Amino acid sequence: MAGKQDRQRRLARERHERRQVREAERQRRARRTAQWTSGAVVLLVIAGIVIAVALHLSSNASASSKSSPTASPSATPSLSPSASPTGPVTSCTYTSSPPASRHVGLPPTKPDVKANYVATMKTNRGDVVIKLLNANAPCTVNSFVFLAGKKYFNNTQCHRLTTTGIYVLQCGDPTGTGSGGPGYKFNDENLAGAKYPASTVAMANAGPGTNGSQFFLVYKNTKLPPNYTPFGTIESGLSVIQKVAAAGTDSKTGDGHPKEKVVIESVTIKKT
Repeated sequence: MAGKQDRQRRLARERHERRQVREAERQRRARRTAQWTSGAVVLLVIAGIVIAVALHLSSNASASSKSSPTASPSATPSLSPSASPTGPVTSCTYTSSPPASRHVGLPPTKPDVKANYVATMKTNRGDVVIKLLNANAPCTVNSFVFLAGKKYFNNTQCHRLTTTGIYVLQCGDPTGTGSGGPGYKFNDENLAGAKYPASTVAMANAGPGTNGSQFFLVYKNTKLPPNYTPFGTIESGLSVIQKVAAAGTDSKTGDGHPKEKVVIESVTIKKT
């Protein structure tokens, strides 16, 4: 009888031990599952943060491209260049983009690519003579020559001078506000490797392919991204602009109207 009771107690003890082992294994699996779940949640949270930051940066980059940087020669420029044309240019495209500050129509679509042009910009501060780079930027030069012939630039004020970061005098807007244009726009040219040393004349813009009538004259070596079509070099009269720059601007930031008002009285073109 005692032997039977001992055997029952031993079997009961073994069953109890097996239950304990099974319970321990169940708890171990539960802890492992909880750890995996916790780790997955952490990874998801981290991934979410990374994605959110990426989207935020992407959004900021997009917003930055649409806003006006403090050191760009345009009222609302973008820093994204468009491709320069390849091969010889036989025709130009000028797209209507109203309103026009002065109604002069559209330039001819066929530029005279063999011509040499020199522009004389007569101002109240003195004459500035510009050699136009027709071989490098024929559609830009074609537009500038057209506007000059239509007296578009006559009696217009150079509305912006920068003396900090970049060193340019910006002109070509009959409204004098920095937002005016000829009522059309056209593509960029001559951007590959473009640099902006003193005496450069280049187009101001509001983003790729938005050239109109506004341009800027570089009076001191300036570092800019190659976003602005260089279409001329100042042959004489650089000192005229440098004297205006030396007088400063009406803004404490060094980016405003020149204190010494500059008025373009006329622009005449010599073609050879």
